[in-house]
Amino acid sequence: MTYRFQFQVIWDNWPLLLEGVWLTLQLSVGATVLGLMVGMVGALCRISGSRVLRSLATVYVEAIRNTPFLVQLLFIFFGISSLGPSLGNEQAALLALTINFGAYATEIMRAGIESISPGQIEAGKSLGLNRLKIFRLVVLKPAIANIYPALIGQIVLLMLLSSVVSQISAEELTFMGNFLRSRTFRDFEIFSAVAVLYILLTLLFKLTAQLLHRRLFQFTRYL
Repeated sequence: MTYRFQFQVIWDNWPLLLEGVWLTLQLSVGATVLGLMVGMVGALCRISGSRVLRSLATVYVEAIRNTPFLVQLLFIFFGISSLGPSLGNEQAALLALTINFGAYATEIMRAGIESISPGQIEAGKSLGLNRLKIFRLVVLKPAIANIYPALIGQIVLLMLLSSVVSQISAEELTFMGNFLRSRTFRDFEIFSAVAVLYILLTLLFKLTAQLLHRRLFQFTRYL
């Protein structure tokens, strides 16, 4: 093998990689927060007594889950812009990630809500709790506890999926890796560093999830 490894290129361009990491974090956290809101609304629509709301939520979930994320991203970035409103790279990336994650969160949350037995709700009523408190304390919190591992797994996948937004020149980690590769031609070194950074981000997300799980649900064991 005549290839000479030159990992010095990583240290020379470390600030650019950190910029990519920072945008990846921003997109992932922003899409998670917004997507959870969308997922909650979608889940409530999915179990609603209204056929119209159930149908709209079902169409949304099926449309997103049965099309590639890249197609969704390009549709939002190019399709919406062609209709009038102009979206920046990062705005389109955040919107696409939110819509995609929201569809999966809808189904996960629906499953969590439906896992709560009617007996628990009746117990809440017998204690004199109003409907809001019953939903928040008797339904929502236990439901989130039940689906927490699945939800965290989907959030980690969302963070990894953010690499696709490099296709519309959103300057996240993968984009920065491609940019440095085109400048330095050190493919192995650059993408080794990018892979390591994604692994570290995944571990960070999992550690944060573990700490939140223990704080919110007072469990000593995670997953």
